[in-house]
Amino acid sequence: MLKESREELARIVTLENGKTIRESRAEVDSALVEGSYHLNQVAAFYGHTGPGAFREITTWVQYQPLGVAGVISPWNFPMNVMCRKALPALLTGNTVVFKPASFTPWSGVYMARLFERAGLPAGVFNCVTGLGSSIGNVIVEDPRVRAISFTGSTVVGKKIQAKAATNLTRTQLELGGKNALIVMDDAVIGDAVEAAITAGFSNAGQWCTSTSRLLLHRAIANAFLSMLTARCEKMKIGDGLEETTDMGPVAGPDQYKDICAAIRQAQSDGARMIAGADARDSAGYFIRPTVFADVKPDMALFQDEIFGPVLAVCEFGSLDEALELANNSIYGLSSAIFTKDLGTAKKYIDGIEAGLAHVNMHTGYKEPSMPFGGVKQSGAGLPENSQTGLEFFVDQKAVYLRD
Repeated sequence: MLKESREELARIVTLENGKTIRESRAEVDSALVEGSYHLNQVAAFYGHTGPGAFREITTWVQYQPLGVAGVISPWNFPMNVMCRKALPALLTGNTVVFKPASFTPWSGVYMARLFERAGLPAGVFNCVTGLGSSIGNVIVEDPRVRAISFTGSTVVGKKIQAKAATNLTRTQLELGGKNALIVMDDAVIGDAVEAAITAGFSNAGQWCTSTSRLLLHRAIANAFLSMLTARCEKMKIGDGLEETTDMGPVAGPDQYKDICAAIRQAQSDGARMIAGADARDSAGYFIRPTVFADVKPDMALFQDEIFGPVLAVCEFGSLDEALELANNSIYGLSSAIFTKDLGTAKKYIDGIEAGLAHVNMHTGYKEPSMPFGGVKQSGAGLPENSQTGLEFFVDQKAVYLRD
């Protein structure tokens, strides 16, 4: 049913949060890929047996559903993230209480109706709309809810973890990021520019794995920035429902206000805007793709998650310096490097403090067979996707059987 509803659901997502219709279709497609993976994975998840230390003993781990799982999804990927959390919870035998983001509820309600049409019994998947400060708190604090899977800001995630600790409710928190894209002097510059455009400005920069810090080797910085700014100027900013739009508006007045304030702060701190426009009121919440050069590590632009179409550029002279810059953050969600040298790539993989490490691809890429989660203040608990995405929603019982 999700596949048949692709176009209608994509339109709903675009109308709710402003992303382009092409991006919304990609969100639905991603949910289909991840859902198919979980359906196939769950069969292999159960039934592992093996011999014990003694011949007459058979051992296995028995997985049992927790009971009730709470799922709280964000506004930037309102249906994809819900599916990534709710489907593993349902497939492992739990019931779900789902709260969509307060200003993107429509897609969540639509998905609840799809579950109903698919024949899911009443009470198994429950969609409750409302503010996080009211509905969300009730879900988190109720002792009958055995697990909370949340995607959103680090600030809110910390509050959820503190409230959940009262009942020792397990939490799966996918939180903020300040993701770095490193471009070495041997990189294919054109490919790296496209990665920066894709991960920096898709969904108007409003995704947790977007590129927000661009670290360039001094030898290629000028050439890279020349290509990047030219691409930024060519991007069409407008109504997300138009097929030719490259980037839609940011998601509402609060986002617009916060991003504009961050741009003004960067200018005040001495960063040099080389693409974009001065933050100002406009008809709608449109912000052009914005790039700042001459950014220093102690600037708010380098350290704070802006969650918008703004790239902070720093230059470096060695991989060690690049890793030091990349790791100079409270966050550790995603990262990427562009290089032709396998030794450089290996050193980056070993040294980067992030849950996702990409070589010659953008920071937003993921696959359902791989764990999805961050380190430091980008996440806590078992990662989503892969086997851990199922393990989070079950209790494990060690069974010893003597014949």
